[in-house]
Amino acid sequence: MTTKLIADSNSKLWVAAIKPPMYSVAIMPIWVGTALAKSETGLINWGVFMAFLTAAIFILAWENLLNDVFDSETGIDKNKHHSLVNLTGNKALILTIGNICLVVAIAQIMLICWWQQDLTIFGLIILSCFLGYLYQGPPFRLGYQGLGEFLCFFAFGPVGMSAVYYSQTQTWSLLNLAASVIVGIATTLILFCSHFHQVEDDIAAGKRSPIVRLGTQRGAQILPWFCGSIFGLTLIGVVGGFFPAWTLLSFVGVFPAIQLCRHVLQYHNQPQQVSNCKFIAVSVHFWSCLLLGLGFII
Repeated sequence: MTTKLIADSNSKLWVAAIKPPMYSVAIMPIWVGTALAKSETGLINWGVFMAFLTAAIFILAWENLLNDVFDSETGIDKNKHHSLVNLTGNKALILTIGNICLVVAIAQIMLICWWQQDLTIFGLIILSCFLGYLYQGPPFRLGYQGLGEFLCFFAFGPVGMSAVYYSQTQTWSLLNLAASVIVGIATTLILFCSHFHQVEDDIAAGKRSPIVRLGTQRGAQILPWFCGSIFGLTLIGVVGGFFPAWTLLSFVGVFPAIQLCRHVLQYHNQPQQVSNCKFIAVSVHFWSCLLLGLGFII
């Protein structure tokens, strides 16, 4: 019985370390950018879509693995039992696996470039990866200065989605840029929520995350405005005639957004209770982006 409990506990730690729900963060920019391209051109190149989707998943895996490695060097993850470095006790192995993920991702991007005889998306993806590296990677570690949310917004929003749209059309779109702002904010919301439960560890490691700077209560008070901007911008797009009315389907995401705001307002200063708020934010991101893309296709 004791052995089974230990095994169950270990399996839960591995699931928490791998963070399967977080991979919607990689998928949704590909989905929305491709949906927009379909809306404007009537076509989808499925080979390009699948190659880009594979690359995005491997890039996110690379970022997650390297973040565990870099956080282990600063000591900020000493109490994080589901850190992959802490679970394996082998930082070099995690670094190697992360770099292999990046190589696979770049190979997929280069395949698209070869098909199209155009290196534009390679440059955009390298820029996106560099923004990801700036977050935790030495000597920059801009996430420790509270700038991680800005990097996240551009990497998963305007830069990432411009690459996706270009991969389908080999051109640019102001409509895609507008939609990328919404996707970027929804993605940044997840990172913002991930700080609430680790304020003490962040302070001890010298990390000045937005929640460390603002305090948990003020951060919780800002959250409704943060969530509201996702749906407010969508509504402005529809009222202004830029987005089709069907994109209002994304307002289904209002329900998990309300749950998120209420949960964080109640438990903002209780790490154990608020630690799951980033997964509620993932739900906001998933439903709002999934149905935003569906609205463009319809």
